[in-house]
Amino acid sequence: MSKTIYIGCISIALFLVSTISYSQIDLSYYLPDNHLYKPEIPTPKEVLGFELGEWHVSHDQVVMYMKALAAASDRVTIEEIGRTYEMRPQLTLTITSPSNHSKLGTIKSERKKIRQPNSNLNIKTMPVVVYAGYSVHGNESSAVNASLLAAYHFAASVEVASDLDDMIILIDPALNPDGVNRFASWVNSNKSQTPNGDPAGRELNEPWPRGRSNHYWFDLNRDWLPVQHPESRNRVAVIQDWLPNIQLDFHEMGANSTYFFQPGVPSRNHPLTPKRNFELTEKISRYHAHSLDSIGSLYYSQEDFDDFNYGKGSTYPDVQGSIGILFEQASSRGHLQETIYGPLKFEFTIKNQFNTTLSSIKAAKEMREELNTYLRDFYAEAKSESDMDTNKAYIFGAQNDAGRSHHLADIVLQHDIDVYSLMEDITVNGVKFEKEKSYIVPLNQPQYRLIKGIFETRTDFQDSLFYDISAWTMPMAFNLEYVALSSRILNLASVELLTKTNPLPEGSVMGEVAAKTYAFEWEEYYAPKAAYQLLDKGYLVRVGHAELESAEGHKFKRGSIYIDKGQSKKSDQEFFKDLQHAAKTTGVTIHAINSSKTKGVNLGSPSLEVLTKPKVALLVNGGISSSEAGEAWHLLDQRFGIPVTLLDIDRVSTADLSRYNTILAPSGNYNSLGKEGTEKLRNWISSGNTLVAQGSALSWLDQSNMGNFKFKTEAMKDTVTQKAYSDYSKAIGAKVTGGAIFNAILDITHPIGYGYDNPKIYTFRSGNQFLIASDNPYANPMIYTSAPLASGYVHPSNLEQIKNSASISVASVGRGRVIGFVDNPNFRAFWFGTNKLYLNAIFFGSTIKSGTGN
Repeated sequence: MSKTIYIGCISIALFLVSTISYSQIDLSYYLPDNHLYKPEIPTPKEVLGFELGEWHVSHDQVVMYMKALAAASDRVTIEEIGRTYEMRPQLTLTITSPSNHSKLGTIKSERKKIRQPNSNLNIKTMPVVVYAGYSVHGNESSAVNASLLAAYHFAASVEVASDLDDMIILIDPALNPDGVNRFASWVNSNKSQTPNGDPAGRELNEPWPRGRSNHYWFDLNRDWLPVQHPESRNRVAVIQDWLPNIQLDFHEMGANSTYFFQPGVPSRNHPLTPKRNFELTEKISRYHAHSLDSIGSLYYSQEDFDDFNYGKGSTYPDVQGSIGILFEQASSRGHLQETIYGPLKFEFTIKNQFNTTLSSIKAAKEMREELNTYLRDFYAEAKSESDMDTNKAYIFGAQNDAGRSHHLADIVLQHDIDVYSLMEDITVNGVKFEKEKSYIVPLNQPQYRLIKGIFETRTDFQDSLFYDISAWTMPMAFNLEYVALSSRILNLASVELLTKTNPLPEGSVMGEVAAKTYAFEWEEYYAPKAAYQLLDKGYLVRVGHAELESAEGHKFKRGSIYIDKGQSKKSDQEFFKDLQHAAKTTGVTIHAINSSKTKGVNLGSPSLEVLTKPKVALLVNGGISSSEAGEAWHLLDQRFGIPVTLLDIDRVSTADLSRYNTILAPSGNYNSLGKEGTEKLRNWISSGNTLVAQGSALSWLDQSNMGNFKFKTEAMKDTVTQKAYSDYSKAIGAKVTGGAIFNAILDITHPIGYGYDNPKIYTFRSGNQFLIASDNPYANPMIYTSAPLASGYVHPSNLEQIKNSASISVASVGRGRVIGFVDNPNFRAFWFGTNKLYLNAIFFGSTIKSGTGN
C-alpha cells in the first residue's frame, strides 16, 4: 500500500474523531527521554487518528499501522506468516539496520549453524536476535498496544540506529489476532466519554467466552508445543527459522496486582532447562528492575509463576537455548479501573509493557556475546548429553491406526526435529510396530532436550506446586505404543525421512462395485468422520456389536461399521465413489462383503444395529467452561466435519430440542438452566436421546436426578494441631491436581470402548473429582487402576482417592442415556488418545442397553 493511501486514511480518521473529547494523552508520555525521532516515520496517532491509550487498537488497526511503518522505514520489513481461523493476517516485523536487511538470508544460515557441533562461527560478530510476542491472550491488551510503541521507537529513533547493526528485533504484535479483535470491540463499544473505573462496569466485564482465547476458545499460550492451531504453527515456524536469543512474552494479571517479570519460582524450573538459563534470566531481570524503578512502577519477581510446562510461550524457548521471559502487568481491562493501589489507567499499563520491551532490548544489546555463547554452548552440551544417553531413539505407533501416529509425528516435525517413517515391520521388547504406521525419532539431534521433553515420563519433582500441568508425555496423550531404542535397532531398521508437509495416509476400498455390503473397522482415528460422511449421504449405516468374519476372510471386530445403499436412490457406481471418497479422506480401509453368510453373526443379525446421523448441540455460555466447550467444538468441526449447534444455556427452555439427538454438556455451573430448562432437558433425555457430560456437570446432573453420579467426599484427616501459617499456601497448593496422566482400564466390549484394541489406556485429569463406581458393574466402562499414576504430580492423598474410582459412567434416564466423563477426553486438542471415547458416546450412546446404566 502506498504512502499516499495511508495519508488519505489518516485525514479521514482525524475528521471522524475531531468532535469527540478524549483525555489528553501525548506520545511523549511513553517515549524515553533524550531520543530524537525521524519525522518521516508516522506515529501511531498519525495513522490511527488517536493516541495510544485513548482507545484499544483493533487488529485491523494494528495491521494498518505496521504496514504504514514498513512502508516508511528502511529498518522495517513486514511479513504475513499466515492466517487465523477468522482469516486475520498474522504479522512478523523484522527490525534491523538497512545493511542487515540486505543479508537476512545469510544471517539466518549462520545462526542455524549454532545448533551444529564444531561449527566455525564468529560469536563476536554475530547479531543478537530478540523475538517479542504480544497479547497471546487477546484481552490482555496493554501488550498489543505497547507493540505499536516498540515498533515506532525502533523504526524512528535516531539514537538506536547504530545498535541495529548488531541486532535483529522480531515483533509479533498480536499473537492472538481473533481474541485481540473480540476484546477491543467489546471495550471500545462500552467506553464512556467520561472515564469510570467501577470494576462492576460493563466495559470492564466482557461476556462469555471473553477475548482471552482464539476462535475456538483455546488458550494459545498452552499450544506452543502441541501446535494444534494455525496461530501457533505459524509463529513456531518463525522461532525455528530464527533461533532467537531472547523470547519475550507479554501478559496481564488481575487488576489488584503490580508487575511481574521472570525469573519465576526457582524450584519450579523444568529439570531439562539448564541452570545457566535461570542465571541469565536473573541477570536480564536487573535491566527490567532499573527501567521500572525509573518510572516509579511497583514490581516483583521469583514468585507465583514458574518455568515448567514447555507448552507455554515463556518456557518453550528455554529448552532450545533461548531465554524465555514472562511479563505480567496488572490489567485495567478497560480504560480505567479502581484497584487497591489506586486508579489504574490503560495508558500506564501500556507504558510498563513498553518499558520492559526497551529494557529487554538493552539487555540483549549489552549481553550479545554472552547470549550467543550460551546458545552455542547449549547445543554443544545437548550433543554431549545425547552421546551419553543409553537411549538413542524413540519409536511409536499403533498397529491399526495410522491417524494417531501420523498426528504425533506431525507435531514433532514442527519443532525442527527429524522424524523417520518405519518402512518395515519390527518387534521391540515384544511390541510390534508396523511399517507406515510407526515412526522413529533419533535422539542424536540438536533438539535432544526438546525430544526428551516430549517423550519422557516424570513422577519425581523438586516442588509440588505447578502453575500449569505437570505432565504432557506425548505418546501417552496419543495412547500409542512407544519404546526407547538402542542404536543397534535404530541402525538396522529401514526408515524414510519425513518432510513437514507429510500428508495424512489415505485409505482405500477393497473389492468391486455392487457388493452386497461394505464394512470398515473403527480403530482408525478418522473412522467417525467416514461414518458421518456416509450417514450424511443417506446410506444405511450400522454398527456391529458382535464380531463377524466375511466369506472373503476378513475379521471385523466389535464396533465395525457396515454400509448399504439403503433407501438411497444413487447408482452402484455413485455409491462406490462415495465409499472411495470416505476412505481416501479418512484413512480407513473399506472392505466389500459379497454374502450375508458370514461367520460369527450374519449380515442380517440384530447385533448389527442401525445408526442415526448425529445431530449435535453443544451447550455454551453462562457458567460453562469455554475451554472445554471450545475443545468439543473444534474436535467435531475441524477434524470430523460434524455440524454443531452452539446452544446458549439460557435458550434451552425455549429451544426446539427435538432437532437434536445428542447434547454435549461441558464442565461448568448449570444452575442458570432453572427449573423449566432442567425439566425440559430431562424429558428430552427420557425420550431416547443422549447427553454427554463432563466434569462438574456430573454433580449437577446427580442433583437434578439425571443419573447417579456420586463423588467421594471423605478427606484424609490431619492429626496435627498446629502448623506454620507461612506454609499454608504451599500445603494447599500441593493438593491441587493441576494436570497429570493416569492409568485406566477400558471395557473394549462396551460401545464406549469400540475401536480400542487394548483395555489399558492413558487418561488426563485435572481437578479432584473422584467418582464412585456404580453398583452396576456394567455402568463403568472405564475405571482407574489400583496403581493409577503414569506421569506427572499428584498429592498422595489424592492418589489414594483416585485408585479404582470411575473415569466414565453411564446412566439410564427413561429411554435415553447420560454418559459422564470425569476427565476431559479432548484436553487442549492434543489428547488424541481419548478423543474416540467422546466420539463413541456421540455415535453409539443410543445403542447402550438400558440395563447397563446406573
